[in-house]
Amino acid sequence: MSQPELPPYLREQLARYDQIQQNLQAVLVQKQQVELELSETEKALEELGKAVDSEAIYKFAGNLLVKVKKEDIVKELNEKKELGSTRKMVLTKQESRFRESLKDLQDKIDDAVKGKQAPAPTPPGDA
Repeated sequence: MSQPELPPYLREQLARYDQIQQNLQAVLVQKQQVELELSETEKALEELGKAVDSEAIYKFAGNLLVKVKKEDIVKELNEKKELGSTRKMVLTKQESRFRESLKDLQDKIDDAVKGKQAPAPTPPGDA
């Protein structure tokens, strides 16, 4: 005895759910990377704060270590920190939107499975 085929509406909702779930996972991975970069940047700024201005400061440039002025690297790291904070904020908003979409879709899918299948959405302009 085979299971009845899912109605097109339900198949479409399940496909959208899977797609949004994948998008959410991608956003979470990106957010985790940004948070790691932010943490490293903040740690570097903290260490630079402890350094005396006369100390030699080096940074990686590809496979090389290049001597830099403390004030220049502090400025560069602060800009990197600001950019990272902005990216984190954007990713957090995307995460919220995806989670909200998943919840809405889950409710629609649950209703459809319980036999209260929603009517097909009306095309724009027909309202």
